[in-house]
Amino acid sequence: MKPLLLLASCVALSSCAGYHLGGARPASLAKIRNVSVPMFSNRTLHPRAEAIATSAVANAIVQDGTYRITTLDQADAVLEGEISQIKYSTIRGTRLDTLLPEELANTVTLKWTLRDARNPTKVLAEGSSTGSSQLFVSSNLQTARNNALPEAAERAGEALVSRIANGY
Repeated sequence: MKPLLLLASCVALSSCAGYHLGGARPASLAKIRNVSVPMFSNRTLHPRAEAIATSAVANAIVQDGTYRITTLDQADAVLEGEISQIKYSTIRGTRLDTLLPEELANTVTLKWTLRDARNPTKVLAEGSSTGSSQLFVSSNLQTARNNALPEAAERAGEALVSRIANGY
């Protein structure tokens, strides 16, 4: 009875031995394990947007688990990025005045380049990622925009990480 129970437990514990997190890298990035993420640049007029976007991308990389974030001297690749655009569009207007919005959508566009850390002229991957969120227009529109920006940056960061981790 004991050998049968031991055999059954060994089979049960080895059933998931082939699975591990972070193993679905694109073929062109198969050798990349560690990524350095310097502060993104900001082409918009929104203050501190570069810190919000950099933090969102770093959090998305950590949450995905495919790559580790390290310092530049330990990195296999460097992820450079910029916030190229923050666009606002009206979702819903007031009933009596259609030019006065009640709800807005903001869309953040990140342009990024993944470079080889040993040879910065070698581009491993590049692209553009977008993320959006919604906000209600209140008496303080600037605060509403500031509060909605991190969510849009988080979604753009998740789209960016999906491209470099999964290839799509």
